[in-house]
Amino acid sequence: MGRILSIDYGSKRVGLAVTDPLRMIAGGLATVHSKDVVKYLEDYFKKEVVDEIVVGEPKTMQNVKSDSARFIDPFVKHLEKKFPEKKIVRYDERFTSALAHQTMLMGGVKKKDRQNKETVDMISAIIILQDYMSFLESRK
Repeated sequence: MGRILSIDYGSKRVGLAVTDPLRMIAGGLATVHSKDVVKYLEDYFKKEVVDEIVVGEPKTMQNVKSDSARFIDPFVKHLEKKFPEKKIVRYDERFTSALAHQTMLMGGVKKKDRQNKETVDMISAIIILQDYMSFLESRK
């Protein structure tokens, strides 16, 4: 059984998180520029077994795709063509940025570090992955 990798995709930066090989713990992997993410994933998949990719899907409070979906839809299609052997799942990412900020605040992260958008993106990817893992667990 391979890892699960999550992606918090943005037009500039992409936060990445991944499970341990036993799929018990979610941890931050990296934040990369959006133009470099596919190459980064290619290299990562050569070193680690990943069976599933979870891509955060931004939705509005009315449960419809948000405006930023116009960036994410083509990205997901590209992933499906590039990595056809991987299961790709879209998962609701509402409130992940706010939760990431709250998590850093509660964790005592200094204000300057909380303003680092790369850190926020990676923590958002971790939150997406943790939520997805909880969802899978609840289905058992």
